Amino acid sequence: MIDHPLPDTDAWVVLFSNNSLPVLRTTRRRLDEMRADLNRVDTRELARLILRDPIMTVRVLAYIQPIRGRALQNDITTVASALVMSGVEPFFHRFAELPTIEGMLKDGDPRALLGILQIIRRAQRAADFAQEWAIRRQDIYVEDIRIAALLHDLAEILVWCFAPRLGLDIQAQQAANPHRRSADIQRQTLGLEFQDIQTQLCQVWRLPSLLQTLIDDSQTEQPRVRNVALAVQLARHSAQGWDDPALPDDYRAIGELLNLTPEAVRQLLGLEPLPGRPVEQVSGDGMQGTALP
Repeated sequence: MIDHPLPDTDAWVVLFSNNSLPVLRTTRRRLDEMRADLNRVDTRELARLILRDPIMTVRVLAYIQPIRGRALQNDITTVASALVMSGVEPFFHRFAELPTIEGMLKDGDPRALLGILQIIRRAQRAADFAQEWAIRRQDIYVEDIRIAALLHDLAEILVWCFAPRLGLDIQAQQAANPHRRSADIQRQTLGLEFQDIQTQLCQVWRLPSLLQTLIDDSQTEQPRVRNVALAVQLARHSAQGWDDPALPDDYRAIGELLNLTPEAVRQLLGLEPLPGRPVEQVSGDGMQGTALP
């Protein structure tokens, strides 16, 4: 475990690249169950399992890129395509005896494990939001958008895994200074931002260029990138409930993306109508059940 900031972005990238990245305990348990009877593995179920775990998802995408490079000209951007390319048996051979986040942090401060599980839960909710909105927008890159939202805060998750004390320090500063920019706190604590690490990791692991674009908040003029960024933002602002003062601005921005009123966005999320506001009819599939903490 690291208990002090590393000197630069390269050092963090080397740390993460030279160590086996841990996955959720539930992911490993289910993979072990599937491995016991490979002939009955449903690749769709396997893909769904992977797409609930940010670290497992990035491990699969990083694993498949060199294989793809020898066989295809185009990037493999989805987990389903990666499984087809690798084959079921080689996949399970490659991802045997995976370390777990819970095992990695079991002897440390219990607040660290709770903190990282909360961040992963936030990433899962962001992925759910992003996928639902992409479907409503009839985007052809639904899974890519889901993956981008799931991995948007990957560097933060990895720092918590390998340097939980620093993660707790950042969390404490954010709680004490709720109006201070998260990026400023990251720079003060780490000497850099999570995004700096993430950008370089994407390049080192040769992740698909589309994915790198979708997690780049500087390109939110593109609807797909805005879809991802707003999903991440909503998941962050609603993590502790639905009374965050930033949420009304989120509803307005999401409404602009989906061509809905802010009140319609609230109802799409399964929230009760505001007093004095009429109930609006929202066409298409609703999102009730995906938003609640």
